[in-house]
Amino acid sequence: MADYSLLESIDSPDALRRLERARLPDLADQLRAFLIESVSKTGGHLSSNLGTVELTIALHYVFNTPDDRLVWDVGHQTYGHKILTGRREGMARLRKQGGISGFPKRSESPYDTFGTAHSSTSISGALGMAIAAAANDDPRHSVAIIGDGAMSAGMAFEALNNAGDTRDVRLLVVLNDNEMSISPPVGALTKIFARLMSGSTVTAARRAGGRVLGVAPPMLELARKVEEHVKGMIAPGTLFEEFGFHYYGPIDGHDLDALVPTLQNLKKLKGPQFLHVITRKGQGYKLAEADPILYHGVSRFDHTAGIKPGTPKAPAARTYTQVFGDWLCDMAARDPRLVAVTPAMREGSGMVRYAEEFPDRYFDVGIAEQHALTFAAGLACEGMKPVVAIYSTFLQRAYDQLIHDIALQDLPVMLAIDRAGLVGADGATHHGAFDLSYLQCIPNMLILAPADENECRQMLFTAFQHKGPSAVRYPRGNGMGVAPLAEMTALPIGKGEIRRRGAGVAILAFGSMLAPALEAAEVLDATVANMRFVKPLDRDLILSLAASHDWIVTIEENAVAGGVGAEVVRCLEAAPTRPRTLQLGLPDAFIDHGEQAQLLTSVGLDPDGIVARIRAAQGATE
Repeated sequence: MADYSLLESIDSPDALRRLERARLPDLADQLRAFLIESVSKTGGHLSSNLGTVELTIALHYVFNTPDDRLVWDVGHQTYGHKILTGRREGMARLRKQGGISGFPKRSESPYDTFGTAHSSTSISGALGMAIAAAANDDPRHSVAIIGDGAMSAGMAFEALNNAGDTRDVRLLVVLNDNEMSISPPVGALTKIFARLMSGSTVTAARRAGGRVLGVAPPMLELARKVEEHVKGMIAPGTLFEEFGFHYYGPIDGHDLDALVPTLQNLKKLKGPQFLHVITRKGQGYKLAEADPILYHGVSRFDHTAGIKPGTPKAPAARTYTQVFGDWLCDMAARDPRLVAVTPAMREGSGMVRYAEEFPDRYFDVGIAEQHALTFAAGLACEGMKPVVAIYSTFLQRAYDQLIHDIALQDLPVMLAIDRAGLVGADGATHHGAFDLSYLQCIPNMLILAPADENECRQMLFTAFQHKGPSAVRYPRGNGMGVAPLAEMTALPIGKGEIRRRGAGVAILAFGSMLAPALEAAEVLDATVANMRFVKPLDRDLILSLAASHDWIVTIEENAVAGGVGAEVVRCLEAAPTRPRTLQLGLPDAFIDHGEQAQLLTSVGLDPDGIVARIRAAQGATE
């Protein structure tokens, strides 16, 4: 059994700061071993957390947290931070219902100073904190820790632009450069970092700088200029210094003897500072070092043997993500106009095979959702047929571009929206709870919601044929076990179907809610309609059911507030007879993390919950 005696003595950063500096490497070893063992039992993010062990220790050792603010970008690298801030025992229930979050969360701990999970927010948040401190004559420091992947987003540079114009703030930006986001990194900035760390160039430059700075005093000013010229040719420091930051680095992010004194020196400085550290995802666990993408987000596994190919056994049902990935390749083979765009989510969106088979028609634009949509709009203007693969929660970040650049111009851009509805362990920051609400109010949109794998494939084909903007939204995880047909057939636009005939109650199910609706209908002897289209709605079907039923019940895995149920009720205003209505969906609240099935039960969207809520509504009106 691993020795965690030193780690177990650290119940807060105060205890960490009382350690002799010579003991920090031992603490790092124990923290890394604990992370591997713990995450192998619960699942979660592994590679990114192993890469920030020493950096996390150094930050808490040097800065007086939580009075000094640490703001972690994305936050999927904060398990070590959680362990060192009194949540070591809580790691046993990481990302489980009632357990601690996998991301920083203000309500969870005073050390989580800013809630994060989406990319590229840290510099903006930390700058706001730093300016507030300066306004109150508070000497505390604000530190943003941002990865090189997150630096590819425009928001990070908007914050740098703002921060560089402030002088009297105690702001430190730490660039955690590990040459990785989730997918392999892309873009010019990544190439700058890669060129900087090419080994011989840096070594030669450092040696040259040392020789130049060792000359006689009268030559020091010239030497300084020469050194800065050399730095400007090979280093990204010039870029950040042009923004108004004082740039330092790069330094080894796994060397505590370099990290601690550097941070101690930077702590003495005022004004915006920028520290560039080089880390390695998966550091200290050879399997994760060799394949950081595989070990980025893991399910439970044997950490001594590692994740074995083919285990655990693949489920019989295909995931909707796999259905999309297969359709994308099949459709691309048929139509040379198809181009696929992703904001740094190749693996998560099921695009690996497509990227290999159609590399010239695959575009990973980095963590830049706004750019992704406007880029797709430009492609569409020139006759291409772009498909943007994006998670529901990340599409929120590009709402203006969807309205202004795509829908307003009625361009044929297709959105393949993954992770719609409740996603499970990643929690409130990643649930796709709002897309139906914010999509259906946009003119020109075609919106489809498949209920099974074959319907997903046919709807993707239907949307791709559409001459305007379209969206197919599907949930995370496995489908219903319905094998997709190889043949692709366009569905009639705006037409649903009756899946079960009953009496009294008609349930209008959208997408993923069809299966639980059918189960509930067996108990209630209710009619069930698979609506298929969110926009345009099948108004003829709705009015027909309204004329023959006492109750119309809508069910959607989306927020009830502003959801498709509200549009159904508006449609019923034209009905000659007005049945009673009940709208079921996600409540007007942010839903925490947990297993998907548990979360659906908690909000009454499992079959038993649907039955109970319909019966309660009927009872309240009798």
